[in-house]
Amino acid sequence: MTRPQLGLVVVGLGASLAPLDIAVNVALPAITGHFKLALGDVQWLVICYVLVYGSLMLVAGKLGDLFGHRLLFRIGLLISAVGCAACAAAPDWSLFLWARAVQGIGTALALSCTPALATSLFPESQRTKALAGFASAMALAAAVGPFLGGALVEVWGWPAVYWVRVPIALVTLALTGLLPSPKPDARPFDALGAVMLAACMSTLLLSLVLSQRREVAGLWALGLLVIALVLLALYVRHASHVPEPIIRPALFADARFTVPNVLNILANLAGFSILLLTPYYLTNVLKLTPLGSGIVLAMAFGGSLTGAPLSAFLVRRIGQRPTVFVGIALVGLGLLPLGFTGIDTPVLVVASLLVLEGIGQGLLTVAYTDIVTATLPPRDRGVAGSLSLLTRTLGIVGGASVLTALQARGAEGFAGMAGFLAGYRFAFVVAGGGLLVALLLSCLWPRVWSNRDDAPRAR
Repeated sequence: MTRPQLGLVVVGLGASLAPLDIAVNVALPAITGHFKLALGDVQWLVICYVLVYGSLMLVAGKLGDLFGHRLLFRIGLLISAVGCAACAAAPDWSLFLWARAVQGIGTALALSCTPALATSLFPESQRTKALAGFASAMALAAAVGPFLGGALVEVWGWPAVYWVRVPIALVTLALTGLLPSPKPDARPFDALGAVMLAACMSTLLLSLVLSQRREVAGLWALGLLVIALVLLALYVRHASHVPEPIIRPALFADARFTVPNVLNILANLAGFSILLLTPYYLTNVLKLTPLGSGIVLAMAFGGSLTGAPLSAFLVRRIGQRPTVFVGIALVGLGLLPLGFTGIDTPVLVVASLLVLEGIGQGLLTVAYTDIVTATLPPRDRGVAGSLSLLTRTLGIVGGASVLTALQARGAEGFAGMAGFLAGYRFAFVVAGGGLLVALLLSCLWPRVWSNRDDAPRAR
């Protein structure tokens, strides 16, 4: 493209539809009241969405590689617009959940192709620059989401958090003519493998979700996990007998590829503690107003906005793998001290730690995505981008389960606010400390973090 920055704006605008869904969290009380739901039932609003787009992410990325990333991006934007409009206009709860599932399909199709579209706009020598711009757009949308959601709900009610994304999707769709359109690839599509992989991902995600619901017997979550592992084994066996699988399992036989993927899951799992637990700490312990809490929480996303371009700079200077290592270390070092905060902790200290964690996430996201993109062949850029997004989703969903359990474990023996604070501290100590321990253990494979074994490649 003669103006790749303009194309990157279009891609970033379309990608922002996913992180803007954070605005829905602000609208949850209003949605609960409108549909007259029990508090536990509203969780299905999140579950329907995450299960659908998480399970379809890799398949959608492969479809983009075969039929064109711009085409899948366009279809995803259109379906997202329809899904958001249907959510806003849904007359009852069951139709609302179906609309959320449709929105999840649109997110999977559009979001899975955005990293590939971003890198296609620039020469290969500027790949990390493109990924940094993409990551910055996602972080900016995530930072804006809570403020936007609060304002929309207060002025126009909860449907506005869905209506606002309809024009964003349609405007982006109208601008997609600025994006490159490669010719379709003649490679075959592995439909059976796609079904196996989608079923495996949806079952795995559902097992993680159900494991945190007390009203569901633990055996259900365990049974679904076993089914997911069986489906994964079947997919691995199937993939070894087809010429063009969705993703090649042999990639994960190399620790230099597998370890960064696992660490990205763990970093996002640990980092989700900020969105899950810190709002309650800011409001109930530090007694901040909702606006003040939103501003402090936005510091983490502000840190990501700084970390993304810094990551592109460091990748050029020290390489992808050391940058990922530094990013994970900063995430852990930002989270661990939050486990020692209390009622007298200055807000500035909390905000500084959130910024540090956000910078680490920004460094990690860009450099890790660059590793995955460089490892897979250029013709599989859609799969590479969707894999990097899928590991993030697995971390977040797993975090909702693990962190809830950790907070409850730490609160045992205490009552009221003392119980919450004890659980809060325990969860952050285990999340931040555990991530740092996992990073140290990964050094048992020193080649994982060394650039010496990498073939020279454009960054």
